[in-house]
Amino acid sequence: MSEEEPTEGRRVGIHPIIVVFGVIFGLWLFITLIIPKSKNTPTHGPGSSSDAIAPLPGIVSSDLIPQFNVTGTVIGMNAITILVPAATTDSQVIALLQSFQKARLNESLEGILPATTPEDKRGAFAIADIYIFSEKKYANQESAKSLSRGAHAPGEFYPSSIPYEVAMEKVRGHYAIDLYDKTKSEQASLGFGEDETGVYSKRYQRVF
Repeated sequence: MSEEEPTEGRRVGIHPIIVVFGVIFGLWLFITLIIPKSKNTPTHGPGSSSDAIAPLPGIVSSDLIPQFNVTGTVIGMNAITILVPAATTDSQVIALLQSFQKARLNESLEGILPATTPEDKRGAFAIADIYIFSEKKYANQESAKSLSRGAHAPGEFYPSSIPYEVAMEKVRGHYAIDLYDKTKSEQASLGFGEDETGVYSKRYQRVF
């Protein structure tokens, strides 16, 4: 029995078009499954490129700065109380906190608020607690003293007409400065909070 001779003009093996489509499909699978897509690559945090720019933390307000008055100072505790109008919004409180920070950084805060550390080598506000209230009866030294002593100060040793629990809930904004603390030289918040004790008012929210 003789072997069958190939017919002239007839292709032997896989058609070239099938081969081309197979190669294209294989490359598509490789690109899709093996190489991560750029849109899924994080722009910040773990796994980001070294030159990626992370978004700035904190809350920013472009609202108008409210009118305010300095109503109390406690030099021994480096504390100041501020009174803003009752109708002041949270956005305006944030704008006020931002203005205090900007003034501190360009060394003009002393022209706005009384110095808390006038003789300190690190400046007039090396250590400060600035409390913002919108109710006149709480914007005073008694509130500042209660808050500066902290949540766990024994009340019987430090009697006050305004208890700590009441004063903290009345704080609209708080700007804390400690230039001797390299890890947390300043921070601001709506409401009031203590990271050390984990005590926070109901309206607490970090601003910066």
